Formats: sequence, C-alpha cells, structure tokens
Amino acid sequence: MRHCEPTQLTFWLATTRACSFELTLQDAKGLQVASEQLRYEQIRVGEHCYIQLLHFALDTPLTTDTYVHYDLLDEAGQGLCTHIPELCYEGDTLPGFMLKSRVDNLLHGSCRKPHHPSSDGLLEVDKLLADKRHDAQHRPALMLFSGDQVYVDDVAGPTLWAIHQVIQKLGLYTEEFAGATVSTSEELYSSPHCYYIREQLLPKNKANEKLVERFFGGARKPIFTSVGAHNHLICLAEVIAMYLLVWSDTCWKWVDLDAGRARIPDKFKPRYDKENLTVKEFVLGLSKVRRTLAHIPTYMIFDDHDITDDWNLTRGWEESAYGHPFSRRIIGNALIGYLLCQGWGNKPQCFDPLLEALHASVKAGELEQQDNLINTLLDWQEWHYCLATSPKIIVLDTRTHRWRSESSPAKPSGLMDWESLSDLQQELIGEPAVILVSPAPIFGVKLIEAVQRIFTFFGKALMVDAENWMAHPGAANVILNIFRHHKTPPHFVILSGDVHYSFVYDITLRFRKHSPKILQVTASGIKNCFPAGLLRWFDRINLWLYGSRSPLNFLTKRRRMLIKRRQPQGQRGVLYNNSGIGQVILSDEYEHIQARVISKDKTVEFK
Repeated sequence: MRHCEPTQLTFWLATTRACSFELTLQDAKGLQVASEQLRYEQIRVGEHCYIQLLHFALDTPLTTDTYVHYDLLDEAGQGLCTHIPELCYEGDTLPGFMLKSRVDNLLHGSCRKPHHPSSDGLLEVDKLLADKRHDAQHRPALMLFSGDQVYVDDVAGPTLWAIHQVIQKLGLYTEEFAGATVSTSEELYSSPHCYYIREQLLPKNKANEKLVERFFGGARKPIFTSVGAHNHLICLAEVIAMYLLVWSDTCWKWVDLDAGRARIPDKFKPRYDKENLTVKEFVLGLSKVRRTLAHIPTYMIFDDHDITDDWNLTRGWEESAYGHPFSRRIIGNALIGYLLCQGWGNKPQCFDPLLEALHASVKAGELEQQDNLINTLLDWQEWHYCLATSPKIIVLDTRTHRWRSESSPAKPSGLMDWESLSDLQQELIGEPAVILVSPAPIFGVKLIEAVQRIFTFFGKALMVDAENWMAHPGAANVILNIFRHHKTPPHFVILSGDVHYSFVYDITLRFRKHSPKILQVTASGIKNCFPAGLLRWFDRINLWLYGSRSPLNFLTKRRRMLIKRRQPQGQRGVLYNNSGIGQVILSDEYEHIQARVISKDKTVEFK
C-alpha cells in the first residue's frame, strides 16, 4: 500500500504478466464497494516482469478510523489471497487497512541492509499490526521510510547471485554500456570481475584517468565512494531484481544460494559463506515483510545508498560522476529503480511528466532512449512531497537540491539550496504543527560533526561522509533561521535516519520567551548498526564536551538554540545502537509526545 486518503488508494505490485485489476472494498458493515475509476500504469521491465502502480479514485469517500478489507481481482476474478495465501493475518480472509483521521501514531526508520548481522525491524511492524491492526486508538496511521531502503552500492555476494538468477528467470531487459570495459549487461554477468571485484570493471583508459583519480584517489575507497562497493549494482535489471528481493519472498523461491559459491573467486569464498548465513536468515522473514507492507500506507524518500554512497556530496563528486557516460548510467539506473519502486507511489499524480519518458524508454521488448530518460530524471525537481494530513507532513529531498560550494569542489554541499529552503518556509507558514522528514538529522551529534569538519578542512570530506546540515554555512544558517522565524509553526516533529543509531532531542530557542517546540526523533537503522565500541566513545565524549550547559555550545552554529537530550530507558548514554523501527505517538500537548524504538528483544522509550 502506498499513498492513501479517503478518496483515493494507491497500490504497488509486480506481476509476471500483463494484468488488469478490479478493486473491491469491504467495511465493518459488510458493504461492498467496487471502484471503476482507475488510473492504471503498467511498465514492462522484462519478458516476465511488469511493475504495476494502481491508483484508484473512489466515488464515495471512505470512513476514517474504520478498518477496511480490500481485494484486487484479476481478469479471472481471482483475488490476492488466491495467489498469496500468506498475505492475511490470522482470523482474516482479506488484507486490510485503516485511514486515520489524524496522524496520532506513526512508524519511521531508515537503513535496511539485508546482509547486516542484525534483526529486521520490519518484522516488529508485522507483530504490531498482527495485534493492533483493528484498534483505531493504538495502530499506526502510516509508515515513513527516510532513506536507504535498499543498498544499491553495498550488496552481499549471495544477494548478487540471487539477483542474477532472478534476472534470468524473469527475462529482465539487457542493456548496452558506453565507456566501460564491458559493453553489455550480459558481458557484465559473465565477467570474472562480476563478484566482489567490480571496481575492476570501471574504465581506466587515458581519456578518463582524471575520473578514476577523483573517484578513488581522493576518497581512498573503491568504486565510486562506498567502502562496500565491490558488488555495486550497475545495470537496471540488477536494480529492479534487488527491489523484488527485498520486499518479498516470492523471487527467493527460484534461487539456489549455495550454487552461487562456484562462481566466487577462491579468496572470497569464506566471505560468501558468512554472508550466505545472514542472507538466508533475512529471507525467512520476507513473507511477513510483504504482509506488513500490504496492511499500512507507506511513504518513502531516497538517501545516498538508494543510488550510491556520498551521492552529490560535493561539487567535485558531481563533476566526476556525471561527466562520464558509464558512471552517469550507473547512477541513472538506480534513479530509474527508485522512481519505479519507491518514488512513484508517494504522490502518483505528481509524476505525470515523467511517464512519457518512461514509456518511451521501455517498449517493444527492450530498453530504448535510456540515456534520455536518465537525463530527464537527473533534471527532475519534484522528488520531495507534502501530505495533507493532520498534522501536515513535509518530506524533504536533501539529495538533488544541493547548495554547492563555489570556493572549492572538495567542500561538502549544503543539503538543500536557498530556493528549496525558501519553498519549505512557504509550506510551513500558517501551520499549527508540522511533521518534517529529513533523511539526515538536522541537529546531529556535535562531536561527530566536529570530526567531519576537521577532515573537510583538509579536503577529505569523502573519507568521513561529511553530510550534515551544519557542514555548509549557507544551508545551516537558512534552516536555523526558518526555525527562528516568527511565522514558524509552534510545534515541530522532525523525523530522520541515516546515521545507523537512534537518539531524540528536544529543541527550543535561547533568549526567546515564546519559542517553537521542536522534537527531533532519529531512528536508524531498520537493519543496520553503528560499530558499538566506537559509538560508546563518541557518546561519552560528546556528553563531556557538549552537554546542554557546556560553554562550547556557544562556539557552534546552534548557539542560539537549547538542545536537551532524551535518554533511552535503561541506558547511561543518549545514543541507542540497535536495529529496529521508530515509533512516535503524538499528542496535542508537546510534553506528552512519546518516542521509542521497537527492536527484536525490547522496546526502548526515550524519556
């Protein structure tokens, strides 16, 4: 389930053949409603693979705060549970949802890496819905993913092997490359460098030695700038298969993970075996993940790993990445995948201008005009969106509206430029309260930001992923001025992720009697963690140096703001390091807003 409101419902699915669907709805009174107003988009991406986005307009608005069962009937009149019996919760014969009149309870998170050795936070959502899905008071209204839903740039060997088996099974389209050492996707799959050494596949002739030097010499990391990029996805078919494998267990039924070991170079076989155990455990929960996503409206926004690590971090990075046809294609393919499998469902009507280019690129059984489509997507300015909920939700694009440094190509870009921040301020005016989704925390850990600033001073921003709001003076000053503006909403909840640990801040303005109240809830990751020992030291030193009463705070850009940290229950520090899903329970009284992280072993409240 994607964007939903009382007069429209949106569903995303993938099928092995062209289909047409009829939506049926059944509320608590047993009323059957069939919608004939269908906005239907079907994109063929392979011989046996169609990406479907179904956008239904309803003649009669749905009653809010009431559980509604639904079904999608194919041409033969067969419904979802005929094809997917495990899609329903115990006691139900159909999947269902609830549209709440107010966003009083929501789930959010980021950073879900399949091969990270931790539990999958989406399984905790499944448990919550199994228990509370009919309960209007306690069930979440929606779920927000704030970035890194997939790791295109950091793929386990077993996952890449599974991707290639799915490509073959579904006949996903092949493509040709320019400026690469492999000329087609078929050559890529058969290359001896396909697994664990893909950095060898980038072109290294004299014409682009500068490209290679800027990508790898400055960053001191392989392929692009990701430390785990030895299996970086390259072609569009790989990206599409990755999405099919992280949302559902269906395609895994065609995969033999153990058979992939024969393709792996000997020195990487131990790593493959270790990753294989983690990936197999991840797969065991995917039927419940699919069930979860079928029962709650879900919204998404990209961060860097959805495309590639450090995406648009600096002006120099952009000049290198977009100046060569092969690197531009790799980034563009990931962006096409995001459009088809994530962005499209947030606000379907907003993407009408892209549909013509999309249909022109994928037709007649093969990819055509792919570079034209990529050029269109790279120029697209509407990835961000707002939801007319109560309170209003504003989701920021902090990746493609960058405020680029004019003084040095190596300095970090601002996360949003002046024009985008001005538009944001207009969206805020007149709102009594706002939920603001920023993939990166607006108010981060000051010690870590100081370390990033030191590396940036020496021209090594790529080495420490110096992506924070305070890294660029222009963007930092404008976002802080927005919070200080007299027309700013009196109540903010900021949701963020990215950093692989969780923390909660209460923020007010110093020296101002009637300050807006800002609660920032950072929940990361859904299936990822920060190195535990290192984070404990960062936590301790940060508290010593930058406690709420520390005079060092007056040396930072946030000196006119008072930041108080909420403490995770049962923990000495303030940074919580465990995979899970964030939950915020809103209240009209700011002091009563609850923030927690639900993990496999426990639920931790931030007090």
